[in-house]
Amino acid sequence: MGEILLIRHGETAWSASRRHTSYTDLELTPDGERQATALRDRLAGRPVVTVLASPRRRALRTAELAGLTVNDIDDDLTEWHYGAYEGRTTAEIRAERPDWVIWQDGCPDGESPEQVGARVDRVLARVTPLLDSGDVALVAHAHALRVLGARWIGQPPAVGGRLRLDTASVSTLGHEHGRPVILTWNGR
Repeated sequence: MGEILLIRHGETAWSASRRHTSYTDLELTPDGERQATALRDRLAGRPVVTVLASPRRRALRTAELAGLTVNDIDDDLTEWHYGAYEGRTTAEIRAERPDWVIWQDGCPDGESPEQVGARVDRVLARVTPLLDSGDVALVAHAHALRVLGARWIGQPPAVGGRLRLDTASVSTLGHEHGRPVILTWNGR
């Protein structure tokens, strides 16, 4: 049985400055391009049968530089829609809302944790049958992939808040004794 490879895109100017980035379509920084290129060696030899990616340029460029051919673009892999918090840091938001936690509160004019969970549940339903043929790579974004990891192991979306995910990291989801498990997380 194959594994699900969660690949977070390389660094962008906003990820480097810790700004929430969902629909803003940013390019990778030069460091982000180097990070993405370094993924090529880490992914070499994996029996990847399908690659799905977010439609954002940062995800598509990461896949390209990592040597992956994207089979399909899936809007359900887009980043958490930050709504009014797009482009802002957590510190800036908490200056106005000191108790704000995205994993509980979601974002005004954006998505709730449950909405993101529903999206990634659709992705999991789509790719799980493909694991009989080999690995499936998902190239996307930090918060969405963190929720996806939580949902894979049957946990609510908020558990993703306990799963840090750095730029250009690779995590693997698989099975142990027939149960979904996180095999590796935030590998760099």
